[in-house]
Amino acid sequence: MAPEPRYPSLYQINTRVWLERLSREASQRITLADIDDATIDGLAERGFDWIWLLSVWRTGAAGRAVSRGNPQWGAEFKTVLPDLTEDDICGSGFAITAYTVSEVLGGERALAQFRQKLARHGVKLMLDFVPNHTAPDHLWVKTHPDYYVEGSEKASADAPQNYLRVETDRGPRILAYGRDPNFPGWPDTLQLNYTNPELQSARSDELVAIAGKCDGVRCDMAMLLLPEIFQRTWGLTPEPFWPNATAAVHKKCPDFTFMAEVYWDLEWTLQQQGFQYCYDKRLYDRLREGHAGPIRGHLLADLDYQDKLARFLENHDEPRAASEFPWPQHQAAAVITFLSPGLRFFYQGQFEGAQVRVPTHLCRGPVEPTNAEIAAFYEKLLAVLKRTAFRDGAWSPIEPQRAWPDNWTSDGFVAYAWAGADGSRYVVVVNYAANQGQCRLRLSFPEFRGKRIRLADMMGTEVYDRDGIDLVDNGLFIDHPSWHYNVFSIEVM
Repeated sequence: MAPEPRYPSLYQINTRVWLERLSREASQRITLADIDDATIDGLAERGFDWIWLLSVWRTGAAGRAVSRGNPQWGAEFKTVLPDLTEDDICGSGFAITAYTVSEVLGGERALAQFRQKLARHGVKLMLDFVPNHTAPDHLWVKTHPDYYVEGSEKASADAPQNYLRVETDRGPRILAYGRDPNFPGWPDTLQLNYTNPELQSARSDELVAIAGKCDGVRCDMAMLLLPEIFQRTWGLTPEPFWPNATAAVHKKCPDFTFMAEVYWDLEWTLQQQGFQYCYDKRLYDRLREGHAGPIRGHLLADLDYQDKLARFLENHDEPRAASEFPWPQHQAAAVITFLSPGLRFFYQGQFEGAQVRVPTHLCRGPVEPTNAEIAAFYEKLLAVLKRTAFRDGAWSPIEPQRAWPDNWTSDGFVAYAWAGADGSRYVVVVNYAANQGQCRLRLSFPEFRGKRIRLADMMGTEVYDRDGIDLVDNGLFIDHPSWHYNVFSIEVM
């Protein structure tokens, strides 16, 4: 397999929903083994280096029963699928009973065949790892209840929403639901106790085993295992888990990739503990707020940090981008997100303009029409991202300058440049504001002096010829309506 680019692209697929749709269309059961090379080739052709298969692991009857019996969740499910049936509720893919592939998806052999097909097309496979908790009917609940955080009669009486009574091989126990410190427990899970060194060893062994089945894992709520967070949640302080676990995997699989779902500004902490990528929720939140200044500030961080951020506009946890970002702000946000450095993280349905977020408890999703305008936009964006400069080039921010002294609208712009090793040059500029704006962009390409320069927008039709000295000394003049953007390819004439 060819070396991974500095800035790869990842495509997340809701596996159970995907295979259900394919099976319905084919009028026969489709498993991972049945995904043909043409489908894989199509994903590779669009420039994806990674496919993340969401929810492939085995789940159980206990988690499924909770999903089907929770009235609050049921109300949400019915808004997603007005014709909801019980069979559509297969239980959360994060209430895992074992890290073996569900037989509904084809089992271990089908996953191995799917991975082989990806590899033939130069694409890597990412799967889930859920470190914080297991399903209530995981084998460990019976055999190793000491692997879990145990409650008391008083704790259960004070917060019944956070505890479950279970029968184990060592007698009845009260065990805690998995949770983070800010919310009630997740009632289809039980909380693992990382102060137990045997549990830490067992989880590390599981990671090593998983690494034999894929090329990377996305670790759910990875920051919950950090000692200071675990202590805040449970009043217990474990030894650090991630540095030893990631090192154990990398000892056997040196190129294995860890991606962390992480919040609360703990991205740098987890990067230092073995994670190649961490969610960039901060950029996402600032894009939703709609102000360019905080976005520019965020993009001034060192590249040692930015290169390890996974940048997204949607995923299975967030609202659909097409429903959250009005058009054309959606376009402007996507240009900023995916033409910045880091891992470019896309979600199935995003390119078609899907509006409905499908909960991970469901194995069927709604049939939504494709939004032609959104699809055409993403086709252009993906074509740009395939260019070498955006995958392996040098990125640098550009500080927008006022177009004239009393014009404040330059504050609404985000801009940066890309330079390829092949001499290619690009400038990205976005008016991330609801008003018309002007600015100047001084281009840090001194080789333009004394030459005539052509700027051609790869996402639109604009073409400009400019004097190189003026671009370097005075800056490229930009006058954009609200949410407008350019992705300029720059050539010396």
